[in-house]
Amino acid sequence: MTVALRSVSLTTLSHVTGEGRAMAARKILTLLGTVALAATAFATPAAAGVELVADPASYVDPLIGSTNAGNTYPGATTPFGMIAWSPTTTKGLQNGTGAAGGYQYDVTRVRGFSLTHLNGTGCTPGASGDVPIMPFPGAVLSSPSADRTDQVFASDFSHADETAEPGHYGVGLANGVGVDLTTTDRAGLGRFTFPADKPANLLFRTSNSLPGSSNASISIDAAHRRVTGSVDSGGFCGRTTGGEENQRSYYTLHFSVTFDQPITGQGTWVDGTLRPGTSSATGGEGFTDAARVGKGSGGYVGFDASKGPVTARIGISYVSAANAQRNADAEIPAGRTFDGVRASARKAWQDQLTKIELGGGTHAQLTTFYTALYHALQQPSLASDVTGEYLGSDRKVHRLAKGQHAQYGTFSGWDVYRGQVQLLAFLDPARAGDYAQSLYNFAGQNGGEWDRWLHDNGGTHVMSGDPSAPALAGMYAFGARGFDVQGAFGSLVSAATVPTANDSRDAGCPIQCIGQRPGLADYLKLHYAPDDACHCWGSAAETLEDSVADFALSDWASRIGSDPSTFLARSGYWRNLVNPRASVDGPYVQARKADGSWVTPFQPSTDTGFVEGSSAQYTWMASHDVAGVVGGLGGASATVKRLDGFFHDAAGNWALSGVDDVHYNPGNEPDINAPWLYDYLGRPWQTQQTVRQIVNTVYGPGTGGLPGNDDLGTMSAWYVFATLGMFPQVPSRADLVLASPLFPRAVVHRGNGATITVEAPRASADTYYVQGVRVNGSPSSKPWVAESFVANGGTITYDLSTTPNPTWGTAAADAPPQAALPAFHPNVAAPAVTPKPFRPLVTPVG
Repeated sequence: MTVALRSVSLTTLSHVTGEGRAMAARKILTLLGTVALAATAFATPAAAGVELVADPASYVDPLIGSTNAGNTYPGATTPFGMIAWSPTTTKGLQNGTGAAGGYQYDVTRVRGFSLTHLNGTGCTPGASGDVPIMPFPGAVLSSPSADRTDQVFASDFSHADETAEPGHYGVGLANGVGVDLTTTDRAGLGRFTFPADKPANLLFRTSNSLPGSSNASISIDAAHRRVTGSVDSGGFCGRTTGGEENQRSYYTLHFSVTFDQPITGQGTWVDGTLRPGTSSATGGEGFTDAARVGKGSGGYVGFDASKGPVTARIGISYVSAANAQRNADAEIPAGRTFDGVRASARKAWQDQLTKIELGGGTHAQLTTFYTALYHALQQPSLASDVTGEYLGSDRKVHRLAKGQHAQYGTFSGWDVYRGQVQLLAFLDPARAGDYAQSLYNFAGQNGGEWDRWLHDNGGTHVMSGDPSAPALAGMYAFGARGFDVQGAFGSLVSAATVPTANDSRDAGCPIQCIGQRPGLADYLKLHYAPDDACHCWGSAAETLEDSVADFALSDWASRIGSDPSTFLARSGYWRNLVNPRASVDGPYVQARKADGSWVTPFQPSTDTGFVEGSSAQYTWMASHDVAGVVGGLGGASATVKRLDGFFHDAAGNWALSGVDDVHYNPGNEPDINAPWLYDYLGRPWQTQQTVRQIVNTVYGPGTGGLPGNDDLGTMSAWYVFATLGMFPQVPSRADLVLASPLFPRAVVHRGNGATITVEAPRASADTYYVQGVRVNGSPSSKPWVAESFVANGGTITYDLSTTPNPTWGTAAADAPPQAALPAFHPNVAAPAVTPKPFRPLVTPVG
């Protein structure tokens, strides 16, 4: 059956209920042979009486994602915290850990407990992992930097002696030391219990950040029981092709530690030289493996183990050691106990996790869900101190402007714009507003250029596209305000319309091209990024990413009184890469050269012109222009057939492992929207089926419970949305396309006063086919809910069954809204689309 897609204007998004719903329901139930269900359908929902989880933090397992390349970390942190105190494991090499997050579950040897971490990054050896602190029950007789294979100053441990929970991490090391860590936002307490009959030393490996360092320092003040220091680091993805751009420092982390016991001994080291009795040292490791071996500096302090556990109170700051101490004094003042800080950290997590209250479900499902929510809310990370100061991207100290509550750092743009920032704004619009302002601040300090991957305050240029546009537009759509909307919008418009020198440079390419809009001049001329003059990682991927960003600017413009037409036209440029004769299998997105010719040879699995994916995967990426996807693939029937083959192998079995380049990859971002496309094609039951198959088989409890790199919570955010049965298919919009909920009841507290309740009395892992839906009590035949519902709140009630309903939500008028782009007629020549000159804001933005 060929189903026409509905085309609506950007502003026509009001919810319309279906007519004759009861009659249709009776017919469907009769056809399915489940007449008995009709008597109970939409009766007073049993879900309303389902008890909601009272202690969601108890279901969090921070070890989920610590294998299967999830690259999560299990250590102590608070929501959006600056400090994340977690183990650095070692496989026998002092500049390696086993995983980019610093911790690999099947690597049971540790060389320190580092103060900063990123969740789920993919570049080995990772990022951050600053200042590993290692308890050593013995005399320090040699330089730890000379311990190249981590044989002397590291220790084994057993998972039987390990505890990981929100706000707390503990482990008993094989060397006899017990370690307990807990944190506030910018500070932490470490409690180290040494064997009473052995020397007790704490090593500060100040230069040993995960990716390396250009310099580090340490100063020991025994008279005041204090150690201070810093590390200059950065280096994210600095070992990749083009990564020389990032073999540098772009931030300085300062720390200040005060002990509850007198320091009885001390010393420092530089490279291979131990310097007993000294109180200061400096020296970095470099950023390449060859440079780092045997290099670095640090210090150690000793204690009298017979006096009991040693407690270290530590503060960190990206501004100064004095601010690090101020952070510690403000957040862990004298008299606060370890257990008190631990309880406060747990409460901070409880407050965040209870923003989504669940009722029903199994223990495994609740564990998977609340751990996903936990991982999704670890970032962005706090960057400003209690003084309001923060380190800018220009490496100068700045102060929060009036109205901004906090500065946040780290933006994994290519990843997080597809779900994680939307979840943040969904649950906490005010914090999302501060995050948007933070990104705008960093761009202003970077000459107006928005970096696509910020690590702390520093631009790394990693990945492709211009993700700041859909990220900020999406946060705005979900209710984020409290930032300079007009200024941020104008800055992003300028970057999208005025080519810069960096846009035409190949520095850092392919993986870390430095331009915000690589090859913009050619893009504006040709209406696609040419493969032979791209200045980017992948020309076809760049075109798709820029089209998504342009649609975001168009959509955002329509909300704030500006003219959306120029960017709306540009959002269709990706269509110029649809080759109707690409393969015997049909049309695909294909890279092309500046003269219009296609890049050959071609097959659907090719990654030429693409970024961490193939043509088969990227062909689905234009989530803002599903009508264009359908037109390019030859109509709805052909598109459904292609989608079916994307999720299944030739024998009809599910193909969701991500091990090949012609099927769906649930562990990477370019195609994570694909399961939701059936909603647009008149086959919503297939979205329900496909999403649930992924939820049931790809995610789960256990260390391998993530499908791959969590990418600063993106894959976890996808799971959270999927189990609620809804997803922001268009990143810059807040209407949500629907699947079906996993839990009988869910209550979402949005943070703006609105509450969304999802009720599905029959929901279970195997009961997920929608028979009918009510929105605020009224029957709806639409597999989506409007932005007005998301903004104001309400109740969605599902009638679910184990049998598909092939008629609910299938009418053309029921399809989710799409932008009013022209009809798509594929052509091997790039159509000449001349956009109108962009007209600036005509209405002031508050």
